[in-house]
Amino acid sequence: MEYPQASQSLAPEKSCELYIRDFPFRSIAIVSSSHALILRYTTSTSEAIANGILTSVASSRPRGTSGESPVSKCMVEFVPVSDRLLQNYRRLTHRPIYGTLGLIAVGGDVFLSVVTHASRTATVRPGETVERIAGVAFHCLSSATYDDVVPLEPIEPEFSDSASVHTQSSTYGQGLSRREVVIEHPCHDLRNLLSNGSFYYSTDFDLTNRLQDRPINSNSFEIDNFDDGYLWNSFMISPLVQFRSRLMPMEREALDASRILTSAIRGFCKTMTIPQSASPVKALNTGMPSYLTLISRLSCQRAGTRFNARGIDDDGHVANFVETETTFWSPSGTLFSYAQVRGSVPVFWEQAADLIPGRQKITVTRSPDGTQPAFNKHFEELEQTYGAVHVINLLSETKPGEVELSNLYRNGVRHCPLSRPGPDGSWDHALLRETNYDFHAETKGPAGYEAARDIRRYIEDSIDGFAYFLSEEANDASEAHNGVGHSRLVVVLQQEGAFRTNCLDCLDRTNLIQTIISQMAVEAFLGHRGEFAAPDFWMRHSSLWADNGDSLSRIYAGTGALKTSFTRHGKMSLAGAVADVRKSVQRIYHNNFVDPSRQITIDMLLGRLVGQGPVHLFDPISDFVSYELTKRSAEFSSTTSISMWVGTFNLNGRTEGIDHDLGPWLFPPSMGDAQPDVYVVGFQEIVELSPQQIMNSDPTRKQMWETAVKGNLNERQKRLGGEKYVLLRSGQLVGAALCIFVKTSALANIKNVEGSVKKTGMSGMAGNKGAVAIRFDYANTHICFVTAHLAAGFANYDERNRDYATIHHGLRFQRNRSIDDHDAVVWLGDFNYRIGLSLETAKALVKKREFGVLYENDQLNLQMIAGLSFPFYSEARITFPPTYKFDIGTDDYDTSEKARIPAWTDRILRKGSHLRQLLYDSAPLKFSDHRPVHALFDCKVSIINEGVRETISQELYQRRKAEVGDATANMGTGLGDDTEDEDLIGYDSIEPGLPPASSDRQKWWLDNKQPARAAIPVPRDSNNQSMGLNPNRPSNPFGQSEEQDWISIPRSSSKASLSSMSSSPFENVTLPRAMGSSSASNLVPRKLPPPFDPATLPARVGRLALSDENGTSSRGDSRGETPPPPPPRRPTGLAAQEASALPNLTRAQSQPLSVPPPRPLSAASFKSHTSHSTRGGKSPPPVGKKPAHLATMPSLVSPSLNRGPMDEDEDDFRPPLPSRAATAVETRTGVPSHGQVLTPTRKPIAPPKPGISINGSGAKPSGSPVGAIGLPGMVGGDSRPLGAGRWGSAPQAPLQQTRPQQQQQQQQHTRQQSNLDLLGSLDEAPDMGGWETLKPSTRT
Repeated sequence: MEYPQASQSLAPEKSCELYIRDFPFRSIAIVSSSHALILRYTTSTSEAIANGILTSVASSRPRGTSGESPVSKCMVEFVPVSDRLLQNYRRLTHRPIYGTLGLIAVGGDVFLSVVTHASRTATVRPGETVERIAGVAFHCLSSATYDDVVPLEPIEPEFSDSASVHTQSSTYGQGLSRREVVIEHPCHDLRNLLSNGSFYYSTDFDLTNRLQDRPINSNSFEIDNFDDGYLWNSFMISPLVQFRSRLMPMEREALDASRILTSAIRGFCKTMTIPQSASPVKALNTGMPSYLTLISRLSCQRAGTRFNARGIDDDGHVANFVETETTFWSPSGTLFSYAQVRGSVPVFWEQAADLIPGRQKITVTRSPDGTQPAFNKHFEELEQTYGAVHVINLLSETKPGEVELSNLYRNGVRHCPLSRPGPDGSWDHALLRETNYDFHAETKGPAGYEAARDIRRYIEDSIDGFAYFLSEEANDASEAHNGVGHSRLVVVLQQEGAFRTNCLDCLDRTNLIQTIISQMAVEAFLGHRGEFAAPDFWMRHSSLWADNGDSLSRIYAGTGALKTSFTRHGKMSLAGAVADVRKSVQRIYHNNFVDPSRQITIDMLLGRLVGQGPVHLFDPISDFVSYELTKRSAEFSSTTSISMWVGTFNLNGRTEGIDHDLGPWLFPPSMGDAQPDVYVVGFQEIVELSPQQIMNSDPTRKQMWETAVKGNLNERQKRLGGEKYVLLRSGQLVGAALCIFVKTSALANIKNVEGSVKKTGMSGMAGNKGAVAIRFDYANTHICFVTAHLAAGFANYDERNRDYATIHHGLRFQRNRSIDDHDAVVWLGDFNYRIGLSLETAKALVKKREFGVLYENDQLNLQMIAGLSFPFYSEARITFPPTYKFDIGTDDYDTSEKARIPAWTDRILRKGSHLRQLLYDSAPLKFSDHRPVHALFDCKVSIINEGVRETISQELYQRRKAEVGDATANMGTGLGDDTEDEDLIGYDSIEPGLPPASSDRQKWWLDNKQPARAAIPVPRDSNNQSMGLNPNRPSNPFGQSEEQDWISIPRSSSKASLSSMSSSPFENVTLPRAMGSSSASNLVPRKLPPPFDPATLPARVGRLALSDENGTSSRGDSRGETPPPPPPRRPTGLAAQEASALPNLTRAQSQPLSVPPPRPLSAASFKSHTSHSTRGGKSPPPVGKKPAHLATMPSLVSPSLNRGPMDEDEDDFRPPLPSRAATAVETRTGVPSHGQVLTPTRKPIAPPKPGISINGSGAKPSGSPVGAIGLPGMVGGDSRPLGAGRWGSAPQAPLQQTRPQQQQQQQQHTRQQSNLDLLGSLDEAPDMGGWETLKPSTRT
């Protein structure tokens, strides 16, 4: 019996309804029984987005335009269903839909893909069903143009994916008048492809992963855990998956329960129902049938049709790669699974289509050396996923093209790191093995295809070594669930390798051989149970595989598979031969005329066309809530502690201890009456590691020890009146086993239980050495346990280190989660590290209990110190004797001829801040040559109060919704057509204290319709005097600067007036410190300045005065001349550092420079400026400080002229010289060069010394030029020409003036104006200073 393909309808709870609203914005809602997913596409700000102004809403481009499409963006909202919600919506279709496959942008429009027809085709086990997609529709979100466009041709399941042929230049009829041609839907070919019957989905479990790689006891699954390699609608569904990940847990569960999001695979799924009378596994009289299911998953990573996708790509992906899984479920609680793969020959080759058979020439496109990296990458990925790999190559040894491929294949295997021989030199123990089997040559005789069964003798060893996946119903299921609910399965065995079969197309020959491999695996499973299957069972099995071959061949080659007559019936009939000829002719037609268009459609579905991009979704309210919840996590999260007992025991292959009392190990006296929440029990050598055992795992011994441990645990619990323990999960790798028992009450907090194994014995092929790992989430804390048995031998510590590295890097859980991806990790097992001392010395130290000396020579300790093994792990102090090796039944260390040195081979290591170790000891159990070791841990786990988080989430949601109104994807009509989606985005400040970002509608400086106000208190100095704003602060408050915002200035100082800005075309500068200082305390009461006369000024305010060599002003003669370049600056970079490093440098004579002509300053501006500088009773205007995160940004202003505020040798206070804009980087001579940017540093301004006069009348050492500011340890000296080189020859500097002359000129100048230009005429007024050189001082 099999499921009918189109008659079995789906349950109503698995369907949804589709609604649409046209005004004010086009929105489509997918509505389930409880929630609705609303999608909206808006084009109101497309021009702004095209200009790079907005990034928050969708942009659209009219259909038919050329060029790449801009990114399409839509709004999305997931809300509970209500009458008000859908009051403005109408039904888009009256038929139910079965979820959405996602969103895709085609021709500038966005389309929503929904499943319109589906039928049930498989049941893996009760509660896990698979549906086959039979119909798909695409609805446009951005336009109503295609609402009435319906497909005109019927869907033919076998050829529908190739019914429409178009070239890359086709425009789907766009641009043509509707009168000339019937408009064609842009997604016409995508619809045909998805509706051709080769796509499947499940709303019950993760269909992209095999049974072994997904939780077997979980009734829920998360779509973001799916394997993208087999998820064919990954490109379309990924925006919705990302949106789902941003939802709150309660909303996420509601979205999953609504079954709106659909994830599709391509390949084959089908179940054969086995009546109880014909089932090979006998069960109680439940009346339920067994299910035999075949699932084939076609990879989408190198997807394509027969002659368009061949060989391998640089990422290691091969064409026509299919994982096929055979599963069997019995009502007795047995669940079996076996996976194998097929794929194109993993070398770079191509084959052109041709109308004449035999002329499709094979072309190798890359050399063997160039192919090897991709080849290695392919098999490393297979090894990581499946374990060991056995290659079965069915290519011919006589056809030239196939011979060439076989030779390249063999060369790749020979040079692959995974094909290294074992330590004994045997190739049988390599991780990668190959069998070359010329299928056509072997089946050419009278036996025909029946002779193919001879391949069994080449692969039977690997069949036994790879084993299979098996889980059984746990006996304590009723205890675990208090007698209610579903039974719980426990993993008994895991598959540890896979066959990779190939021929040229990986279709006909491959399918026949894979049928034989699947049969051998099922026979091995039944044989271990002592049961056999009837012929009727094998007929169903063969029929499944024949249907599988037809389906995969139809996808890749366009027709059904050849040789299916033999696969289905066990013999080749005349009708089957005629059918093969017909299919061969059909393949030629399809490969030459249909496949090119099919390839384009496949690439469009996978998002691989040039210029194709995904649709971006955003939910402004949910994004805001998620962000706020992250900041308030402390309100709903807490921590608690659980206790975990961890023990390891090497049993030496013995079973005598099963009936012993394990209490001294499981319940040591030091633990008292404590009842740990979790018991982790690791065993090594649970079976004797004989050559016959190391390739196979026998679960019988493990189950015996599980029962023994569980009996001891629950017997004590009964005595103490505690809760019972149940087996959470167990795993086995030949002799290594790991079992985890937990209290019944702890099951409610445990989820995502997963297991994995990693072989290291015989280069990873054999399981005599390796590791078993189990991980789970306890509340919100990720915990992992690893039991390992590493390489033996006293001197093999390097090999043990390699074993650790292999396990650490190679062991993977679901979603490629590694061991390090956990909050708490515990390693336990027989690590086999020894003690580097002689036998006599070690025994003597053990007898004296001098464990410290032993530990100093312990190999594991030394390797950990050197960082060669177990980095970042910790071990508690060892206070017990070495645990290896004892004479059985005694406390005597090894007295045999080998006389092994005592060692701590059995260890427990930990990593993670959540763990605190309370106990570390061994137990006196003597039935093995090892002593068991145990440890007790206190583990801090994080617990999320879902109720509190949900309350906070709802509060934030409602508050945010009230702020933005109903302007979301479900926007009401009250907001009008001009509502911008950008206003819905939750803006927030980038730094504490800063306002949030603004938009066209949200302006932080106009909050509450009032301008922003800033209240900055004026600070006070140490003398309790108000400070003033530093005039040398850069105009850009966000630039990098060392200038202080506030400086201490006596009220008599007019320093605050130094704010005149130069109008020079080269710079804007403030006034110099020596020329604007005029003490108001020594002047008569302030009067208005005389009428402004620029001719009376020796230097022009705001302009640079030019001077000739005779010292006369050239202002009136230079108007028509081109202004010279700006004067050079003092070195600021490396040169400045060198100058500052010399303490005994003094200023030399100033150098006159050519400067641009001045421009007179107006009297009004001059009056305003001077009056402002002396205004008293009013504090300076507040200036905001720079944010801390911007304090390190490079400054755009050069401090090349800045000096210290005071000279150590003078009493004058002089403001710092003004800063100049950086325009060049100075060379070694101090001259700026073109094309370079100067990045200076600033010096802080120090407050003036108390008592210092600021009127310039204080004492000043002679020899220091007026206008120059002395530095400590510096004296005047001769000037050197700074203007040489690029600036030309500079005029010689005039002689320095005497001190009285300097004072007289300064006072006279001060009476005329209070502000002068630093860069005035140096010849007319040499006392005003300029750029001066430094030379070492001879003063002491």
